[in-house]
Amino acid sequence: MSDELVPNDPTRMRASDADRERVAQVLHKAAAEGRLDLHELDERLGATYSAKTYGELVPITSDLGVPSPALLPAVPQHAAVDRIGGTPGSSISFAFWSGCDRKGDWVVPRYHNAVAIMGGVTLDLTQARFAEAEVTINVFAFWGGVDIVVPEEVTVIVSGVGFMGAFENRTTSTPSIPGGPVVRITGLALMGGVDVKRPKRKKIKNKDRDRPELES
Repeated sequence: MSDELVPNDPTRMRASDADRERVAQVLHKAAAEGRLDLHELDERLGATYSAKTYGELVPITSDLGVPSPALLPAVPQHAAVDRIGGTPGSSISFAFWSGCDRKGDWVVPRYHNAVAIMGGVTLDLTQARFAEAEVTINVFAFWGGVDIVVPEEVTVIVSGVGFMGAFENRTTSTPSIPGGPVVRITGLALMGGVDVKRPKRKKIKNKDRDRPELES
């Protein structure tokens, strides 16, 4: 992934379950009014629940008289900016023949080291705060694994490498939020694995279908 930050474009922001449900309600109403037949409804619902960004949602209702801005909520800048600050937590997460989990409300320091030697480390940043606007997580995995979960409103830049192992970045590019946190993840997976990902999406249920999780 390039180190250059992406311009703030709402159409490229990740859509939430609530956003998809909002579009589904528009489609159901259009079908009830006779503007969509059942085949079109099913086809568009499929596109809705597989959409990942606001930009993918907008065309689904563009011919139904729904203005695009109604489907594009403001970029939640305040939520991201408010996550910066606090007393830094531990500078290291270490697992040797064991496991180490950091999750919940914790403060990621400017530099954090995650070391897994024949063990496993999980860093869940979903509810974390960040001591500074930009933090770096340096990872070393030897015959072990490190999982890092980065929330969607946080910009992530991955530059680690794997040798006889894997250093995987499974996040997707999202717009950076001005003033929001940036997490740089680097390091080495030596006969081990590092997995950087976004949080799982919950199952989406409606009266027509019960769709599986969109990310594993």
